[in-house]
Amino acid sequence: MERLEEARRRIRAARRVAVLTGAGISAPSGIPTFRDPGGLWEDFRIEDYATPEGFRRNPEGVWRWYAWRYRRILEAQPNPAHRRLAELERQKGEGFLLVTQNVDGLHQRAGSKRVVELHGSLHRARCSVCDYRTDLPPPEQLERALPPRCPRCGALLRPDVVWFGEYLPPGALEMAQAAFASAEVALVVGTSAVVEPAASLGRLAKHAGAYLIEVNPEETPLTPLADLSLRQGAVEGLAALLD
Repeated sequence: MERLEEARRRIRAARRVAVLTGAGISAPSGIPTFRDPGGLWEDFRIEDYATPEGFRRNPEGVWRWYAWRYRRILEAQPNPAHRRLAELERQKGEGFLLVTQNVDGLHQRAGSKRVVELHGSLHRARCSVCDYRTDLPPPEQLERALPPRCPRCGALLRPDVVWFGEYLPPGALEMAQAAFASAEVALVVGTSAVVEPAASLGRLAKHAGAYLIEVNPEETPLTPLADLSLRQGAVEGLAALLD
């Protein structure tokens, strides 16, 4: 209890707060995680649906999988953990940055504005040739014309997400690293802390002198470094810290 009170005090006093979120923060909204039992990779192969090679082999099949996920995230609603982080941003202003590995857009729908999407967004597509980006239409319209084509050059559009073996969006990692390197408090919520380079952000903050808080039901490689590690889900853990 004493360490929890210290964490609350640190958050209240901090002018610079950096937050990293992973799939665990969206699980209470009904968005499946990737690696847990019942997760997305239990029934689908990474090689088929999350690599450039898989897309070249079967663009329509890849798009049908992403169209299904896109429909699901539009049906989902932000949960209290998303909303608490949006409120924390309102309190901290420009000293706050939220870095997410998620592609579901639930942080923005909860009201977060200072967001870096490390892995892109399921709400957008980009051209596989000319790199033109466009918002996706409603699911029923998207599903009638798969795979979609670029309105600029006619080539295949692809989901605007980062697949395995690809680089992060330009500037995204640099913004994230700058925020975590200068943070007084760093929060890492709902992530296994094994997917690089996002997994290194908590270590970067700790080594730069930040007070490091982890919220995750299971221990992670970051747990031994954390000043406070709450073995709770995102909703319960952020309620304990921020309410």
